[in-house]
Amino acid sequence: MKRILFLLIVSSPFFVFAQQQKPKLVIGIVIDQMRYDYLDRYWNKLGNDGFKKIINNGFNCKNTHFNYMPTYTGPGHASIYTGTTPENHGIIANDWYDKENKEMIYCAQDTTVKTIGSESINGLMSPKNMITTTITDQLKLNTNLKGKVIGVSLKDRGAILPAGHKADAAYWFDGGNVGKWISSSYYLTELPKWVNEVNKKNSANTFLNLPWNSLLPITEYTESIADNNPYEGVFKGEKTPTFPHNLPALRDSNENFSLIKSTPFGNNITTEMALAAIVGENLGADLITDFLAISYSSPDYIGHQFGPTSVEVEDTYLRLDNDLATFFAFLETKFKKEEILIFITADHGAVDVPQYLIDNHIPAGYFNKLKMTADLKAFCFTKWKVDLIENISNGNVFLNHEIIAKNSLSASQIEQEIANYLLTFEGISQTFTATTLKTTIITENISANIQRGFNQKRSGDVVYVLASGWINAGYKTGTTHGSPYNYDTHVPLLWYGYQIPTGATAEKIIIPDIAATLAVLLNINVPSACTGKPILKIVK
Repeated sequence: MKRILFLLIVSSPFFVFAQQQKPKLVIGIVIDQMRYDYLDRYWNKLGNDGFKKIINNGFNCKNTHFNYMPTYTGPGHASIYTGTTPENHGIIANDWYDKENKEMIYCAQDTTVKTIGSESINGLMSPKNMITTTITDQLKLNTNLKGKVIGVSLKDRGAILPAGHKADAAYWFDGGNVGKWISSSYYLTELPKWVNEVNKKNSANTFLNLPWNSLLPITEYTESIADNNPYEGVFKGEKTPTFPHNLPALRDSNENFSLIKSTPFGNNITTEMALAAIVGENLGADLITDFLAISYSSPDYIGHQFGPTSVEVEDTYLRLDNDLATFFAFLETKFKKEEILIFITADHGAVDVPQYLIDNHIPAGYFNKLKMTADLKAFCFTKWKVDLIENISNGNVFLNHEIIAKNSLSASQIEQEIANYLLTFEGISQTFTATTLKTTIITENISANIQRGFNQKRSGDVVYVLASGWINAGYKTGTTHGSPYNYDTHVPLLWYGYQIPTGATAEKIIIPDIAATLAVLLNINVPSACTGKPILKIVK
């Protein structure tokens, strides 16, 4: 037998092997409660250096949707960065019922850690309840932990969940009488010097000592309804929801520093903190990719109080546009366009104020959850002679399985009976049993959203869905979110910088596609449970 030896000689003029250059800094921007239609609604009033800069010189995914319910802040941030949905990453709501410990838990709570930066309990937080990796975790692993990852948001969950399990730090704003950026001992033993310098500056106090006046004359807010209308909430101490909002006089009755969260100036201090993080942490200073995850929380607080058609929401987005312009201008002083990668999206949308819809003959309503709960408990006791309802939250009904087993009852039969009974209530459009969600693959769009939001270990025994335009009673003014409908699922997705083409697409994109696309652009592994696909028009 002849043996043949092949020898490959590589000569440098013909073959060059070099590590693919990557962006120095990735910046993920999540805007809390931004509907996609705001871009079009406010377009003529936006400047050229904020949202328009990214859209005109980057890539606009016009038809991007969340593909699960509930569309809340916690699940939204987790889904963006894990590339999957609550059925896999486990963040099924902002707060949910812990079936094992029989108590409500918060998505970022962690009683094993300590607050860093204040004496309050608001730093007892970590990402431990998120049970999969994030794209930021994968960046850390890919760089042997050398790439820095920082999260910044007024809300703890808006900083913690995007930054992931292995972040260098996450920072959020401690309101009340504290008024400082804080963190958790999960990340740090003390605040860095640059964070202390931001806290010493105390910009929140400066903003709260001035009234919130409209950026433009009130008559120019033609994209909104009248400033004084019955659909908006008021700050404690105000008689009407109108400009100017006298913040100095409102501080004491509105939790002092917490008040800034419900003003556009919460975005100002978030931008200030993000810029300080770039400088203080030397982000993007070398060839190892770093990641800054920013979440602007104030639009959510303002939207909840005033609603999508308010002058306050319009004013907030015009001011946020200016914030983004300031932020992008700063980036241009430090980086070339190809050295940074930016994406902008939102964690959910919002429904128009139901009473406003009702008054304009659009289907909507307010669901009486208290009455439903009482009636359901009575129904169960009449039918089975025992109290079967353990908890009702986030559209989930949790049954007491100890009582079911003790009385030799059929859990699946009870699920179905309750599901059928709930459909008799005005405002409930669909119900699903845990048995169905565990055993049947659902492909219909809205129903499939329910299944993707159902986590087998953490979700309830029956899930109910309110009809389009309906929300829980208690929100007579302002708005909320959480549904599987387009007004809650359709959000912006804008890309800019490193290898991003100029253009747009109307093809449907789902939120998990963001992490999958980042993985391709950064040439790293996708997160552990990622179900998204790369956006081909971006990654080619």
